[in-house]
Amino acid sequence: MATRDLKSQKAGGRSYPVLSRREVEAMIAQGRSIIIVDQHVLKVDAWLHYHPGGKKTIMHMVGRDASDEVKSLHSPEARRHMDRYRIGTVEGRWDNFLPPIQGGVFRLATSCDDSEVEDVTLTKSPSPNTTSSSRSGSRSPSPLFDVSDSGPSRRRRGQQQQQQQQHPTAQRSASASFVSSADAPAEITDGMAHLDALTRKEIKLDMDKYPSLEPEVQDSIVQKYRLLYERIKDEGLFDCNYSAYAIECLRYVSLFALMLSFLHRGWYITSSFFLGCFWHQLVFTAHDAGHMGITHSFQGDTLIGIIIADFLGGLSLGWWKMNHNVHHIVTNSPEHDPDIEHMPLFAVSHRFLGSLRSTYYERVMPFDAAAKFLVSLQHYSYYFFLLFGRFNLYRLSWAYIILGQGPRKGPAWWHRYLELAGNIFFWAWFGYGILYRCVDTNWHRFLFVMVSHMVTAPLHVQITLSHFAMSTADLGVHESFPQKMLRTTMDVDCPQWLDFFHGGLQFQAIHHLYPRLPRHNLRSAQRLVQEFCNEVGIPYALYGFVDGNKEVIGRLADVARQAAILAKCQSAITGSIDVDASHAHHF
Repeated sequence: MATRDLKSQKAGGRSYPVLSRREVEAMIAQGRSIIIVDQHVLKVDAWLHYHPGGKKTIMHMVGRDASDEVKSLHSPEARRHMDRYRIGTVEGRWDNFLPPIQGGVFRLATSCDDSEVEDVTLTKSPSPNTTSSSRSGSRSPSPLFDVSDSGPSRRRRGQQQQQQQQHPTAQRSASASFVSSADAPAEITDGMAHLDALTRKEIKLDMDKYPSLEPEVQDSIVQKYRLLYERIKDEGLFDCNYSAYAIECLRYVSLFALMLSFLHRGWYITSSFFLGCFWHQLVFTAHDAGHMGITHSFQGDTLIGIIIADFLGGLSLGWWKMNHNVHHIVTNSPEHDPDIEHMPLFAVSHRFLGSLRSTYYERVMPFDAAAKFLVSLQHYSYYFFLLFGRFNLYRLSWAYIILGQGPRKGPAWWHRYLELAGNIFFWAWFGYGILYRCVDTNWHRFLFVMVSHMVTAPLHVQITLSHFAMSTADLGVHESFPQKMLRTTMDVDCPQWLDFFHGGLQFQAIHHLYPRLPRHNLRSAQRLVQEFCNEVGIPYALYGFVDGNKEVIGRLADVARQAAILAKCQSAITGSIDVDASHAHHF
């Protein structure tokens, strides 16, 4: 192991050694979870299974500068808690590694590290137009290609084999990555060359549309993004508007009272409609609580969120936080973001046609016969399937609670038991109290369930609307957090009087930049974010509700067309093989 730099830096009255990039890489190669926050090196292995937001949010930040992600998603108290995991500091600008969960390859310490450390620290950072995460040749297993004026460069097959051996979890998705149309004919790639060409095109379009990935450009964006945070804070926009929540509570009580009133009269369909509206509105406040946007206290907002989501809605706040935090870190990444992984029902990117492996669900999302059929119709079936979205949330919530997928120790250890009690309470008042005791026939019970659940469909439309039509290209580890959030998220333009219907989800781009910003202040922050986008040259995606839906349907239709093209390629290849086999048999 290379001799550690004898220099040290002081922070909080304690001295920390200055660690080289090579030392950090060696620790990650040993299986350590190392992240960089505000120039400090944090070893967070002990915190992985205690993290209320799930361990995978941390795993996607291993080897990276997570300063902006940590600040955007955590309270000052949580950030102070992280100080106990500091083991060192770094000097200068940190050049991100590709995290192991995403396929990054890291070298163990060797006896010749003295010369290697000097080589790494004195050599200019890799070009931002490459996908390498270090000088060791770490590459992404996802279908990334080096984009330059001379066109995409090839990747060595030996490098592909090395990564697939060291990272079998990414092996399937890597198959589309390392074999481009320049490397092999279509009959060998079985249609993958066509998908690779689409990936290169998507990356190039984003590279042309968004600011350069050169370090100085991205650093300037980050600096102005942090200045915008201070400006928003100085204007008091991080302060919760509690009077607005008083109005929200009046709306909730009114909707629930209307449900009970019509239920008493035997108007079951009307009653179920208002119950669905009640659930639809409640989710927005549960979302606010999950991001600590109400009291800004972790336990306080979690308690509010569990009461709303579990006791009144029958859903798990803990499951949502585990899922949603990953979504905020790797937004719109087909391999990693669970919010766009809906196979076999939907494919929002052509990359799903290559049977990618989800790092979140830890399984392959096969593009099998069922997926081929459903994806071919997805632009027609989109709204139909969203009508049943709430039933899937029940399934995911119960799996999270029963299987104990959340943290069992640490500050959130008791949440699982409260959520279990909450879900039992929900089915007691809804399933037994309303459906069984108050509704007179099985047919009316069926109608009551279906109507009340289908009324919540606009929520699922709103959630998917913000991302389905946006870019799914991976521009690599050199892209800054604010640029990635704005590139993968759209806002929906609507009159202010309709804000209650959208519940703040129409400001998803702003929300992704500052997740803890209270919902009722998002509209006030919109002007400031637009000014920031104009200053740094990042397009701000703003669509009307109808136009946004058209964009989503257009994206789904485009992927369906690509699936049809891929099927034709595969059929042609199969036919060619059959003809060749028959010809060989004849001779």
